Amino acid sequence: MTDADAYRPLLERIAHALERLSPSPTRAADFTAADAFVWQADAATFEPVLEVSRVPLRLLKGIDRTAGILLDNTRRFAAGLPANNALLWGARGMGKSSLVKAAHADALGTNGGLKLIEIHREDIGSLPKCLTILKAAPFRFIVFSDDLSFDHDDTSYKSLKAVLEGGIEGRPKNVIFYATSNRRHLMPRDMIDNERATAINPGEATEEKVSLSDRFGLWLGFHNASQDDYLAMVRAYVEHFGIKVADDELQRDALEWATTRGARSGRVAWQYVQDLAGRAGVSTDKV
Repeated sequence: MTDADAYRPLLERIAHALERLSPSPTRAADFTAADAFVWQADAATFEPVLEVSRVPLRLLKGIDRTAGILLDNTRRFAAGLPANNALLWGARGMGKSSLVKAAHADALGTNGGLKLIEIHREDIGSLPKCLTILKAAPFRFIVFSDDLSFDHDDTSYKSLKAVLEGGIEGRPKNVIFYATSNRRHLMPRDMIDNERATAINPGEATEEKVSLSDRFGLWLGFHNASQDDYLAMVRAYVEHFGIKVADDELQRDALEWATTRGARSGRVAWQYVQDLAGRAGVSTDKV
C-alpha cells in the first residue's frame, strides 16, 4: 500500500465534510412562472405567488389623488421610462399595500414583463443579494416591502439606504422599490427626538436617520377616512358583492361598526362587509 492509498479514506472524509458545510447552489429563478414572487432570503430563491391577494382598484375609495400618482409612476416604469421609488405612509388600514398590488395589476396591461417581488421586513439586510439576481433578469421588477420600519438598535436600514440611491452601483435600472409604513421617516419618533436632544450637532445626528426616507422620490400620505369616504368604501363593497340591504340600514349599521372599532378606514369597512355578507349568506371569496 502506498502512502497515497493510506491517506485516501481521510481525504475522502474531509471532502465529504466540506461538501456538507458548503452552501447549496442557488436555484435559477424562473420569472416566467408567475407575475408575483416572495423573496426567500435563506435559500436566495423567489417563491412564485400564483394568485395575488388583491382588491380591485375601483374598490379603493377616498385615495383617488394618491392612487393616480402611484399609477402614473408605475405605468412609466413598466414602459421603460424614468420613475421614482415610493414610500406610502400614514394611517393604518387605508389601503397602502392594497394600492401597491392594484398598481402592479394595472401596469401588467402596459407591460406583461412587470413582476412584483415581496421582501419581508426581516430580510431587508439581504436586499443587495436579491437585487443582484434581479438585475440580470430580462424583466422589470417592483420590489415591495409592507409595513416597513426600523427600531432603535436596527442597522439594516443602512443596506436599504445604500441600495436605493447611495451605493456605487445604485438601484438597478429594471428595479423600483415601493414600501408602506405607518411612519413617515421609517424610524420611531422618540429615536429621532432623542438623537436631536443629546447630540452636539442635533441636525447631523438626525440626518442619518431621516435621510433614508429622502431616498424615496414619492412620499404618498394616507390619512384617516372621513365619514363620507368610509361609507363610500362600504357601499362599493356591498355593490360589488351584490349584498341586498336598505341604504338607511346599511349606513346606520356601518357607522355603529366603525364606532365600536374606534376608527374609520378601508380595513374597518372591509371587516364590516365581511360580517354583513356572512349574515346575508353571500360569499366574498372572489373580490
